[in-house]
Amino acid sequence: MAQPPQIDTTKPSIARVYDAFVGGKDNFEVDREVLRQIQHLVPEAIQVGRQCRAWLIRVVRFMAGNAGVDQFLDLGSGLPTAENTHQAAQRINSEATVIYVDNDPSVAAHGRALLEENDYTHFAVADLRDPEQVLNQVPVRKYLDLDRPVGLIHSNTLHHVTNGENPAAIVRAYLDALAPGSYLAISHLHNPGDGSEHAKLAAESQERFNAMMGSCYYRNREEIQALFDGLEMVEPGLVHLFDWWPDGPRLTEPSGGEYNLLGGVARKP
Repeated sequence: MAQPPQIDTTKPSIARVYDAFVGGKDNFEVDREVLRQIQHLVPEAIQVGRQCRAWLIRVVRFMAGNAGVDQFLDLGSGLPTAENTHQAAQRINSEATVIYVDNDPSVAAHGRALLEENDYTHFAVADLRDPEQVLNQVPVRKYLDLDRPVGLIHSNTLHHVTNGENPAAIVRAYLDALAPGSYLAISHLHNPGDGSEHAKLAAESQERFNAMMGSCYYRNREEIQALFDGLEMVEPGLVHLFDWWPDGPRLTEPSGGEYNLLGGVARKP
């Protein structure tokens, strides 16, 4: 079947590359080549991708369950995989509303399919770097009540935003529009900057990824923590993804690549 004309299969897409990382099927050879290049440095890259997805599902379960959030804004959501934000939320609250936002044509095609299968799941085509554009999208204005708490999700998105684009200001613009009691979840690539093997791996991976995709920035702990300024961190704070409320005891040691990701959840007072 011919691909829709707006989908360029000759250039890698961040959304499709992540899909390849988590073992999905909605990617092309050019995307898989990026994965292979990263695997030269991080052989366990697919495991790292799955760790990211597992963290997201645990975060959504917390928000929908313990925190009682029933509406979610998932920014830079990427392609649907085995389990998604709306499935995790609606398993706890069948009427939880989820708005996915992405500007990738590949994701938009799948987003339209989601609209057909679930009355409480909607999709908006917009660039997360433009909060005003996102917040004025019809699905956001129609289906989210910004006078009530929202679960705002930045899962592996902000490390694709340059320092010049000011990720902290982007996050703040969204938070300013949300009601007290809203929650923010962020996972982000991390460079400890301490001369360790993890720091070396972060620098090499960033260089390799940027050579192919042009936008990937490993930040230090202080820079990532600053994205939560003014919020109340949920325990255990900003930690490696595998340490954020794991589903059970750890039976194997995390791979090296898994140490290059930090994640946290915080509440707007």
